[in-house]
Amino acid sequence: MAVLNKIRQRSLVLILVIAMALFAFVIGDVFKNSDSFGTSQDIIATINGEDIKREPFMFAVQNRQQRSGPNATETQIKNQVYNEELRRIVMSSEYEKLGLSVEKDKMRELLETSFGAYPEFQNQDSIFDVNKLNAFIANLKDIQPQGAPLSTFTINYAQWTNNEQSLANGALAQQYYNLVKAGVNATVAEAEDEYLADAQTVDVRYVQVPYTSIADSLVEVSKSEIKAYMEKNRDLYEVDETREILFVEFREDASKEDEDALKAELLGLKADKFEFNTATKATDTILGFDNTTNIEAFVNSNSDIKFSDDYLRSSQLGAAKDSLANTAIGAYYGPYKDGNFYKYSKVLDRASKADSVKVRHILIPYVGATRAAADVTKTPEEAKATADSIFNVLKGNRSKFKDLLELSSDKVSNEKEGVIEFTYNQGFAPEFKAFSFDNKKGDMDVVETSFGYHIIEVLDQSGFSNTTKLATVAREIEASEKTIDDVFNGKQKFEIAAESGDFRELAEERGLTARPVTFKELDENIPGLGSQRQIVRWAYNQDTKVGDYKSFTVSGVGYVVVQLVDVNDEGLMSVENATTPVLAAVRKEKKAEMIRNKISATTLADIANNQGQSVKTATGLTMKNTTLSGAGVEPKVIGTAFGLQQGVVSKPVDGEKGVYVVEVTKINEATKLDNYAAILARLSNARKNTVQTQVYSALEKAADVEDNRAKTVY
Repeated sequence: MAVLNKIRQRSLVLILVIAMALFAFVIGDVFKNSDSFGTSQDIIATINGEDIKREPFMFAVQNRQQRSGPNATETQIKNQVYNEELRRIVMSSEYEKLGLSVEKDKMRELLETSFGAYPEFQNQDSIFDVNKLNAFIANLKDIQPQGAPLSTFTINYAQWTNNEQSLANGALAQQYYNLVKAGVNATVAEAEDEYLADAQTVDVRYVQVPYTSIADSLVEVSKSEIKAYMEKNRDLYEVDETREILFVEFREDASKEDEDALKAELLGLKADKFEFNTATKATDTILGFDNTTNIEAFVNSNSDIKFSDDYLRSSQLGAAKDSLANTAIGAYYGPYKDGNFYKYSKVLDRASKADSVKVRHILIPYVGATRAAADVTKTPEEAKATADSIFNVLKGNRSKFKDLLELSSDKVSNEKEGVIEFTYNQGFAPEFKAFSFDNKKGDMDVVETSFGYHIIEVLDQSGFSNTTKLATVAREIEASEKTIDDVFNGKQKFEIAAESGDFRELAEERGLTARPVTFKELDENIPGLGSQRQIVRWAYNQDTKVGDYKSFTVSGVGYVVVQLVDVNDEGLMSVENATTPVLAAVRKEKKAEMIRNKISATTLADIANNQGQSVKTATGLTMKNTTLSGAGVEPKVIGTAFGLQQGVVSKPVDGEKGVYVVEVTKINEATKLDNYAAILARLSNARKNTVQTQVYSALEKAADVEDNRAKTVY
């Protein structure tokens, strides 16, 4: 009872405790689903008010990865899916505003265009049958999520609907861009200007006072002037938010000692070895390279590269091709370095082999063979029996080869009577190539490849070259455990020293290179290191400060130690970072002002005399060609010339390479055309051809985008 009374007395406290616990639970859930800035972890991005949700986004990424295989990284796939979603949402907004849609009849038309040639959707007269299409779609819906065969692949209902949506989106996009293109045309006035820009010319005299006439040391440029120039030209110096790092590599490469030990191991394979057998209490002889009776088994058991029975041409012998070509049969060469391997080779044989062949064949495929058609039903055993039967017929009478081509599935070579001509360097099935080149003219046999069973007859061989057969034991060059330990210890010592030392100086003291890299938040690749999102994420983590460093394990390298050296905010580039590119531009402006102030004469001769320059001439200038003879590319100067009357001297013009004063000596008027239709059509077509890319870029730039990828899925 005493306990119950105490509980009743403290009921208010209990209520407050429970309330706080509930509050903490709710708040905890909020923070679990949001980052520290309140961004929902379930929202990848919000575009024009529409959210891209995490679950469907990652599902799309997973599907794309399965289709792409190892050829694209996860980040690349995510970028592709995001860009597709961005385009879909941006364009959907435009379609909705214009009331564009794909109705049932249009969809049937699109499906007929895409699938009309498929036998599954054709009647007995090979004409597209919409009823068969409808029945196929209805069946897919009934059996989902299972799929049904279509042509050479299988498709399910979800894939079919996605395909329909893609067709619809393509049709809408085409309709939208056609509407835009319909309103994009040049005017007659623009066509006339285009004509005159080529046809009308002027001849000029000019004086150039080059900027190099004033030494750079005489022109002082302050930071405030650099900043003012950047403000005036913001478009040139606005930058995205970036991070700048330094990184040092600690590579787990094999040491000289490791390579020497590897070479010694290879040389030790030459002679027989004698080992005591504890089971038999006798000494066993392990045959070496010299005395082995099974060269293939010996190589395969001692080498990282399997034995090859091929005769190799000079180009296939690798780094030691000249030495191997001069090594006697039965003799050894090596150990020698070839790529990332040390090799020890024994020359087994030499022969003269053809560089090109002419063969004819009959191909009998079986179910599961490469490129086997859907109507192939033979098992491998049945295909082999058929091929043997054909071979037996041809052995007795080779003239029947053409008659039996109807049994071959290689329709391409069948059109040439089964004949194929190819060189040794061309990509053919290894077994097919080996038979064609290693046998003699007139030889014929049944050969199996991944495509099925071939009956091959060698018709001709030409262009013979010397070839070599080798037995090569190859060992990959790898760092030993001791070397790997030494690299790790070196990395650890560097990190300890970096706590109080200068990162660059520490690297230089150890003979290492501190490499600078600048990247954006969604970047993936670090030059020299490849895909390293882990480093990018670390650099953008709000807890990582300038001066912080961290080590990372990098595949193919070992370790890198990375230091964050700068955080560049979005907006105008800092004066420090802009000084080098801006300094020359500001200095040129100041030199131009100094030169203009020195020009007081009014005639070209006097100006040239006063400035220590000469009067130059240029003829046949056009508005389209901005190159000024004797000076280089000077668009402002040429533009000024076309704005002058004949005989008039211009005011000083700030050009690319100096300050100019120009006088037009002759205006060569162009004869106007009676009709500008051809030029008008050319200009209009050129604009229509570029409008699609330009329109989408403008729509994307104008879209309201809140991109949370870096905080959610990257």
